[in-house]
Amino acid sequence: MTTNPSSVPTAAERFPTSDLDWPDEARLVSCGIGQPLGGGVDTIGTETAQARQTQINKAGFFAVVSLAVLASHSAVLFIPPLLVEIATDLDISVAFAGQLATATFAAWGVSVISVGPLSDSFGRRPVCLAGLFVLSASVLGSAFAPSIEALLALRVLTGLAGGMLPPNAVGAVSDIISPERRAQAIGALLAISVLTSAVTVPMVALLTDWGGWRFALFVSGVFLASVFLANWLWFPRGSKLRASNWVFFSRYWSLLSLRFFRVAIGVNMTQRIAYWGTLSYFAAYLIHTYGVSVGFVALPLAISAVGQMIGSYSGGFVAKKRRRALVVAATSAVGGVCGLLLFSAGFHLWVAVAVATLGTGLLSVTHPVLVAACTEYSGDSKATGVGLMGLSNQIGGVLGAALAGALLAGTGYEGIGYLCLGVTIASALLTGLFGRQFGENAS
Repeated sequence: MTTNPSSVPTAAERFPTSDLDWPDEARLVSCGIGQPLGGGVDTIGTETAQARQTQINKAGFFAVVSLAVLASHSAVLFIPPLLVEIATDLDISVAFAGQLATATFAAWGVSVISVGPLSDSFGRRPVCLAGLFVLSASVLGSAFAPSIEALLALRVLTGLAGGMLPPNAVGAVSDIISPERRAQAIGALLAISVLTSAVTVPMVALLTDWGGWRFALFVSGVFLASVFLANWLWFPRGSKLRASNWVFFSRYWSLLSLRFFRVAIGVNMTQRIAYWGTLSYFAAYLIHTYGVSVGFVALPLAISAVGQMIGSYSGGFVAKKRRRALVVAATSAVGGVCGLLLFSAGFHLWVAVAVATLGTGLLSVTHPVLVAACTEYSGDSKATGVGLMGLSNQIGGVLGAALAGALLAGTGYEGIGYLCLGVTIASALLTGLFGRQFGENAS
């Protein structure tokens, strides 16, 4: 039987108004979202057509965008394996050195909530290049930081620059990739970002073991500069299909009027506390508990990153499932149990690595599901919608690193395990209570 294209349900029909609290079209237009450009061309849904007209090489485009995301996550995540070395060199405690991660996440959170409207209004390329330039400069400067205060200031710059790139990248990919394949593309993009843990973080650990933490940061800065050059050369310069007027807060207000975003922010934030709390102190836990070297830690980090990559990529497929809320709740809860066992059970080294791999892999599923889902509802403000998810991610990172550091100083590593369990149970409960906001009733 042939299906009439007009009978295919739209996103609004699949997710009823009573369940999702959709704002009316007039309100969206009044806020500058989806409003027509000159000549009466609606910006919503025109990006793919623009890509065809300008004959963008999608493979090359995806490659440079992926490099930008990889660079931003590398700049953030290669600090945890260096904490012990930094603490020793600067004569501070590991718990205090861990606040470098807190400062980075806090700055990232400010940036990620600000960059969405900039990207949606002025285009993807300038935002990408500005972020990469500041990112590479701040990491190179960190290699020569004379004190913990200078290093903290530079990490703030790193967070501000790094936070510009993921929302911009997801927005750019959403502009190019068709809606039918968008969830898988976003899942793949976020899985590629986990290569940070699989490749660059272990490499930084090896470089630190060989030449010290300053040498590792210097090499990382050179790598980031090369990523900037690649994006300068190959990020598309095509004419931007963006609103000419500058709107900021109205984009956020209109998206936050959707109940989906309000629920998703709470679910993502609580779950990411466990994820980032685990990642921030996993390397230090292995070094202190099992007496291994920084160089040796590269292998467990790479193994656990494989689980994270599988989890992130799987999220792109989970995002298309009718029962995605149930999967999000289950993976969060089991991931929290793994975090508790990792930091408190006293397993053999490789059993602990296996538990960490399983736990961080399960905790990697939720974020891509929510990022992909938010592009379904954000219209022409995709980067703004992704920025809201990024903000909740970074708030979770700030709280995860800060709370885990405080618990480490007060109760030891066991406290981090109980933190993981508590926040993931809260995330699972939120998902269960508001499951219909994630498309639970979609036909």
